[in-house]
Amino acid sequence: MPLDQSKAGQHMAEQMEAIEADFGSQEGNYEIGDICTIVEIRGQGFSQVRMRPSVSSGHALLGLIKFAERQAIRMIDQAPEGE
Repeated sequence: MPLDQSKAGQHMAEQMEAIEADFGSQEGNYEIGDICTIVEIRGQGFSQVRMRPSVSSGHALLGLIKFAERQAIRMIDQAPEGE
């Protein structure tokens, strides 16, 4: 059975819409920089995490992941009780 890719596609489309909403009307030229996708694949009795970065150097990848980790911690800290 082929893997359903619609969830990943929908998520990336929503991310691009959010980026456009945040930066679309600002002065200046903006471009997408480095990208790192992290996806969990679940099956019967297993779970695997895959990562695919666009970053070519190890130190840049680690910096991107560390920054994302800090943002995730902030999001968790700001979440209402019970979430």
